[in-house]
Amino acid sequence: MTKYAHVQGLVEPGFGAVAEAFERNFAEYGELGAAFALYVEGRCVVDIWGGVADKASGRPWEENTLQLVFSTTKGAAAMCVAKLVADGRLSYDDTVATHWPEFAAEGKEGITVGQLLSHQAGLIATDRALTFEEIMAVTPMVEALAAQRPLWAPGTAHGYHALTYGWLAGELVRRVDGRTIGRYFADEFAAPLGLDFWIGLPESEEPRVSTIEIAAPPTDPVLLEHFAKLYAHDAYGYRALTLDGAIRTMPDNHFNTRALHATEMPGANGITTARSLARLYAACTGPVDGVRVLPAEAVDAMRTERVHGDDLTLLRPTRFGAGVWLHEPGTPMIQEGSFGHPGAGGSLGYANPELGIGYGYVMNQMRNELAGDARTIALNDAVRACLA
Repeated sequence: MTKYAHVQGLVEPGFGAVAEAFERNFAEYGELGAAFALYVEGRCVVDIWGGVADKASGRPWEENTLQLVFSTTKGAAAMCVAKLVADGRLSYDDTVATHWPEFAAEGKEGITVGQLLSHQAGLIATDRALTFEEIMAVTPMVEALAAQRPLWAPGTAHGYHALTYGWLAGELVRRVDGRTIGRYFADEFAAPLGLDFWIGLPESEEPRVSTIEIAAPPTDPVLLEHFAKLYAHDAYGYRALTLDGAIRTMPDNHFNTRALHATEMPGANGITTARSLARLYAACTGPVDGVRVLPAEAVDAMRTERVHGDDLTLLRPTRFGAGVWLHEPGTPMIQEGSFGHPGAGGSLGYANPELGIGYGYVMNQMRNELAGDARTIALNDAVRACLA
């Protein structure tokens, strides 16, 4: 156990600066409840947690508290596709319609798997209006996406598929393998590594889930202007991030509901711990307790840049590989070569094969940031200093 007020857990010698940064996040950046873990060369060197898991009741954050990590889930979905590629069952150059024939409708027959995963397909939302209940049922969402005309010419631009990415990747996995992506991830990744990580949470695990607190509206004029453009009702941002208002965080929060936790929404509803997130990414860089989930060549293919530049959805530059976010100023990972995925409000999981690290940060107090969450930047700086 550490000496810090908000820190419990494991900190190996030489990594005290990480615990100090984690502690400062509570004092300086309004942290409520959080956990952080770091693996180096297959070994866990930091596994810490602290704060409050539920603000209303005061329930403390404990060793096995679970957290919904929003788009950090996308990294796990990308790994599922990468494994199918590594196993020779799929290629990033395949057209999606080769495996999912209905997807060819409305001029989508030429969209490749690589384009789909790098947000180039123009399918950020559907013109068919779907209720929250229909979206949670998955099949209506998949059918609507298959029937949808792209909102821009595929391959000519990219725009973050904030929610639809997950169902697109998930249906591709199901068409190739037969299992849903939640089942595939559980069998091929979570079980071999012993992870607490679900895409579709069993009801038995629900009491362990922390409650998400929504960030206060930004006061910075630059942020306010950006958010006004992002969430204008005719903007791609609003359409992609809310599915035209069907998925909400305010005034109520769908992401705290059992219905959203239970469904398979692989773009945004993964529920995990920092420990499991870091362990998963560590197993992409080398063996963890004898288990490596992806070979090096599959990792390199996944983290090869496919798009970089102005994002039609997020209205700022983004950089993607095959389903993973790559190191860039808006998502500052530790250095070039890092790959993973941030989640709304601050969560982050990533790996850097050159450094042999797997990184996981989860939290329940969301923040509004444009150029990377201040809490993860502080943790990154501390990790960098310790490794040096």
